[in-house]
Amino acid sequence: MNAVLGQAGVALGLVSSAGGAIGLLIGLLRRSEPLVRAASKAIFGLVVGVLLAVFAMEHALLTHDFSLSYVANNNARQTPLLYDITGMWSALQGSILLWALILTGYLAAMYHRFRHRLTDRLFTIAGLVGMCIAAYFFALMAGPANPFLTVSGHPVSNGLGPNPLLQDNPLIAFHPVLLYLGYVGFTVPFAFAIAALVTGRLGEGWLVETRRWTVAAWAFLTVGIVLGAWWSYQVLGWGGFWAWDPVENAALLPWLCATAYLHSVMVQERRGLLRVWNLSLLIATYALTILGTFLTRSGVIVSVHAFSDSNLGPVLIAFFGVVVAAGVGLIAWRGDQLHSPGSIDSPLSREGAFLVNNLLFAAFALVVLIGTVFPLFVEALSHQTISVGAPYYDAVTGPIGFALLFFMAVAPVLPWRSASVELLRSRLAVPAWVGLAVVAGCVLGGVRGFGPLAAFGLAGVAAGSALRQLVLATWSAHRSGAGAWRGFVGRANGGMIVHLGVVMVACGLVAANSFGHRGTVTLRPGQRAVVEGHSIAFYSAHHFVHPNDNGVVASVLVDGALLRPAITNFPGQEGIGTPGIDSSFFSGDVYVTIDSALPGGRGPITFGIVAQPMIMWLWIGGFTIGVGALLAAVPGKRRRRGTEAVSAPALKSGQRPGREPVGAEPGAVLPVGSRT
Repeated sequence: MNAVLGQAGVALGLVSSAGGAIGLLIGLLRRSEPLVRAASKAIFGLVVGVLLAVFAMEHALLTHDFSLSYVANNNARQTPLLYDITGMWSALQGSILLWALILTGYLAAMYHRFRHRLTDRLFTIAGLVGMCIAAYFFALMAGPANPFLTVSGHPVSNGLGPNPLLQDNPLIAFHPVLLYLGYVGFTVPFAFAIAALVTGRLGEGWLVETRRWTVAAWAFLTVGIVLGAWWSYQVLGWGGFWAWDPVENAALLPWLCATAYLHSVMVQERRGLLRVWNLSLLIATYALTILGTFLTRSGVIVSVHAFSDSNLGPVLIAFFGVVVAAGVGLIAWRGDQLHSPGSIDSPLSREGAFLVNNLLFAAFALVVLIGTVFPLFVEALSHQTISVGAPYYDAVTGPIGFALLFFMAVAPVLPWRSASVELLRSRLAVPAWVGLAVVAGCVLGGVRGFGPLAAFGLAGVAAGSALRQLVLATWSAHRSGAGAWRGFVGRANGGMIVHLGVVMVACGLVAANSFGHRGTVTLRPGQRAVVEGHSIAFYSAHHFVHPNDNGVVASVLVDGALLRPAITNFPGQEGIGTPGIDSSFFSGDVYVTIDSALPGGRGPITFGIVAQPMIMWLWIGGFTIGVGALLAAVPGKRRRRGTEAVSAPALKSGQRPGREPVGAEPGAVLPVGSRT
């Protein structure tokens, strides 16, 4: 029954998306407004289809329907309820179903948001692109990634259960979903970018329409990456949070391009500059999400994050090629219309700083991309396996990170067009003093080394710059009677909160990588030792047995804090370590693992001890970035006025260039049924 319902849902989604795409295309070619409206209603079939498929899969997992091959391989009767639910995205086919669910949600929201302008060619073509992408993913589920295949012969009495790493921490319920919300969310701005290129409506109107969609996708991806690092830190038992794993890099690549885009798009909206650059960044962002999907689901890499058993490689890389070819081809076709109406007046300006910032992000992305795909090319050409490790990434990305911190400190205080030295000196005075105070405090606290001191100093300047902007905005809002809280709302002010979160993350990274240390000790119950400056006392260990697992948990006292590291064994799987962690905002974490123990916890146990200073700043910084992105998506007082202007039928007298409404360019307000 579950298989029939699921396959019916997939079929309905495929027919609806493909039919909708064909109807929209014919409506565009014939300039038939009624046909476009009718084809747009295919979104309802798409929603019903994906919900039916998701219901069938979740029902199969919760009822342990082992007649489905996917359930038999990724579920067991003793699996806890939470991991029954998350089992839908714990393996390849189910992850494609989650992708389709989120994609359908975005498309439904897009159709609802623009329901009164569906016959405008820009929105019609954006809808067509979205329907084509949905048809592709539903075709995957109808073919090589079918989650509703049934087992041959008699169903098994019990399944294999989820991967142990995917049933050892509740973050499985959040990290993949947020990551997919980020990945898939870039579909909407990508679809509008393609539509703008096809229609020739290359002004700034489509940017205004998609700004919040892009910010939301970026925020989801950011928080998803941070939660992934937290998950790795808590589950893998190695004491780290980022290993430059190819799948980690696959998530970082679109984030870097999207971050660059969110900065440079302000230059286009304000000055009408960087049009080719912004379109290229947006298309690259979406293309890199598909490349990340290929790396994760093709089986070409071995990673704790990847699905190793897959035959999707050719179809995913083909889709990646189509996205790149379409984007590059359309930009080349419209190249003569993409020339900016002006140029950057002075390198000492906000747009000049944003341009350098973008080049740094692009260089960062290129470095990560080369390190990620180079081993794949070597293996394909020479059949030799090589790896690119942390030393390469740390050596190359370190200087870029320093430069990004510098420009994050300077750019917010720069005015548009040009700045005098006197103005820059006055605006940077407070941030500079904050940076000097941070360096002095670090030296007094015993921090040594040029690299860490320089990083903390630049972080202090960047934090001072962001705080200065927030204080000015809050004071201005208070004086205007709008309420001081208005100083935290809007793109600029929310962006400053994002900057503060980035500063926290940067400080956490520098402290953990520069001053972290680790050691091991073997103890019997009742013994004590001092390891890397930390006192550890081993009290006891006991063996536990649960319906789904068994293992050993130890009770140790570390610097006065009681920790319980454990090793958990799942049926047919190797043991999974769970560290005991004592966290502090200022002094950092002490992280204790069981590195080796006899069965049942008898005899001595070897403990690993890792000290990670300021590691909590990473997680708090990630949360702060998410809050800042949310505030940046909320329109401030000025922004609301600008939004009203965007929806106006024509440019107002004296309206600022680069802020023309959608359809304000010559010949752009034609609905599908109109003719020139």
